[in-house]
Formats: sequence, structure tokens, C-alpha cells
Amino acid sequence: MKMIIDTDPGVDDAIAIALAHALPEIDLIGLTTVFGNTRVDQSSRNARFLLDMLGADAPVSEGAAKPWNDYPFEPSAWVHGPEGLGDLAEVPQIGANHALPAAEFLVEMARQHKGELVVCAIAPLTNIADALKLDPGFAENLGKLVIMGGNLHCPGNITPQAEANIYHDPAAADAVFASGLNTVMVGLDVTLQTLLTPADFTALAAASEKTGGFIQRISEFYLKFYKEVADLDGCPMHDAAAVLACSHPQFFGCEKTGLRVICDGEEVGNTVADASRPTVSIATKIDARASLDLMQSHIAALP
Repeated sequence: MKMIIDTDPGVDDAIAIALAHALPEIDLIGLTTVFGNTRVDQSSRNARFLLDMLGADAPVSEGAAKPWNDYPFEPSAWVHGPEGLGDLAEVPQIGANHALPAAEFLVEMARQHKGELVVCAIAPLTNIADALKLDPGFAENLGKLVIMGGNLHCPGNITPQAEANIYHDPAAADAVFASGLNTVMVGLDVTLQTLLTPADFTALAAASEKTGGFIQRISEFYLKFYKEVADLDGCPMHDAAAVLACSHPQFFGCEKTGLRVICDGEEVGNTVADASRPTVSIATKIDARASLDLMQSHIAALP
């Protein structure tokens, strides 16, 4: 499976990227970066650093620095740390970004791999919406879009109504859901069922000194946030669940409906069913144990 991950690393993004690299079903051909958990320049730096650490040979293409319509944005430093990777105070600058900006890179890769490319978007959807605006054929060329974001039958995680990735650029997300892209939404309805505990991270570090040890280190900040804010003894696997929805769709049960995003007012960022829109597959069930076990076993096998 040819895959591009659209990302804003982010602790859970780092886990998802490591998982995609580890899975034999996935050929990771690039990362596109966007604002979200961090500023876009931090996202790109973190993405290049993570690929280098993993020994993964893939380009990083930098994308949108801000949401559509000048929607207000603030990096999620209180969740992921000041540089996006937990308590790391400095992340080294390694290599350089791809010459093409993210929207152009996505359009070009979708043309080259027409009908085969899967984009796993685990960040605000600005780059995806920009690619649709740049090339009307993008929706037809792309094989599938799998989104970590949204919520249909449960509350949000940044406001009572909204999930964070959708909330950070509601207009772009609404444009994506209106586009007719072959889309799967892996949102809070399932990701909140996939809790990684401190013991899980300890086991990863014991099995994989370099990669697992790094993930354990950056997870400490993330775990502390979930304990203090939600009184959870673990953190959801959010972004890695979207990667698994690409490679192991049998782990998920989906409903099909159109979606729109509320773009103003008290419910801004809410994803709501809209039968007049193109159909989206929305994950509402997950085999959480199988998902967690597969993620841990594959990352544990990395150096």
C-alpha cells in the first residue's frame, strides 16, 4: 500500500509514523506536514527527525501554516510539549524539506499512483483541502483518505462538541467532506477505546531500546496530560488507529453517512451527519485489543 501520512508530530503522530514504518503492508512514500499540535516548521522538523531515527527513506513536504479563513490557532503545547515531542527541549534539524509544498506533492503523488495512493491524515485537514482546491482531479486520483478526526456519537475532546483536528480548521474539514473523496473517518468514537498504559510503554522500551525507548520517553508528558485532565491511566492510541484502519480494516466496524462540519457558533468543529453530502465511512466499532497488540508487536520489533 502506497501511503502518505499528513501529520503534525505530536506524540501520537510519532507512534503512528513508527507503526506505518514497521508494518509490512505499508510503503510509506512521504510525510506532509501542517500546523496543529505544533507550528508547521516544528511539524516538519519533527517529521524529518522521526524518519531519520527510524531509518525510513521518505521525503517530508511542508504544508499549511495556518487554517482557512484566518481561523484562530494555537499549538497544543499543553498536550504534546513545547516542541511537540513531550519534554524534549530541543529537536535536531536533520535534512531538508521536499522542494514541492504539501498540496502540490499530494496532487503529484496521487497522479503518479492513481487509484492506489492512500493518504492517512492525522492532523487538521488543511493540506487535503488545499490539494482539492489545486487540482479538481485529486478526488478521483486518490485511492483513499483515512482521517483521524471527528466524532459522531460521542463528545469532543477540545470542546464539548468538537474533536481537535477538525476544530483547528473546520472550513477545510467541511470542504473535504463535501468533496466526494473516498473517505474513512476514524474519530473519537473508536480511538478513545484504545488506551496505552505506562506499562505498555515500559514493555515497548524493553523490547525496542531505540524506538520503543524514545516513544516511552516522549509519552510521559502525554500520559501526564491525560491523567491530570481526564483522570485516565493511559493515553488513547488516536493516530495509530487511523494507520491500522488503512492496513487492517477488518479491525473496524463502520457506518456510512454524509458529514458536514459546523463552522461557526458554539458548536464550531462539530461533525454532524448530513444525508445530502457524499457518503463517508465512519468507524464506530473497533477491536481494541487486536489493534493495541498489533501496534505493540510491530513497534517492539524495531531497533
